[in-house]
Amino acid sequence: MLKIFKSIFMSILERLYAARKPIEFARSLGVKVGNNVRFYGINRSMFGSEPWLISIGDNCYITAGVQFINHDGGTLILRKEIPTLEWTAPIEIGNDVYIGVRCIILPNVKIGNRCIIGAGSIVSKDVPDNSVYAGVPARFICTTDEYLEKMEKKSLKCGHLQGEEKAEVIKEIYRKKGWTF
Repeated sequence: MLKIFKSIFMSILERLYAARKPIEFARSLGVKVGNNVRFYGINRSMFGSEPWLISIGDNCYITAGVQFINHDGGTLILRKEIPTLEWTAPIEIGNDVYIGVRCIILPNVKIGNRCIIGAGSIVSKDVPDNSVYAGVPARFICTTDEYLEKMEKKSLKCGHLQGEEKAEVIKEIYRKKGWTF
């Protein structure tokens, strides 16, 4: 019984540490993390069983539910035929990268600099610099420059605001379109 309580207590402590100091937490697992990285919803399991094979550059946003998988677990059922069978590979994330909610990044993938990965994507191949990729499997959508041009036309022009001030501006924009809050 004591082991169960200790395990629960340690799990709670780990979650608190991850929430309060996400960069330090990731580094404590062995993940190489650059400067100005933001994790939204960090936890131990997002980094898989080989977190020391993951590197994340500067100015990156890793959102909730992202999974880094740097091994092929399918080899497990084949080890009765070839006991030494193993395939594990690094994952490299460049600088200025946004990875959307619930993406999966597979082994031996390099995501270049200034890239955007759309929510729910499965990235199984390298993503070149200045690219927007999305889908299952992730495929090229447009360049980051084209995405910027498109989003600038749609912008609500309040990205510089934060918290309640930003929320009020957005609510006002949509009130004018008939929404009620």
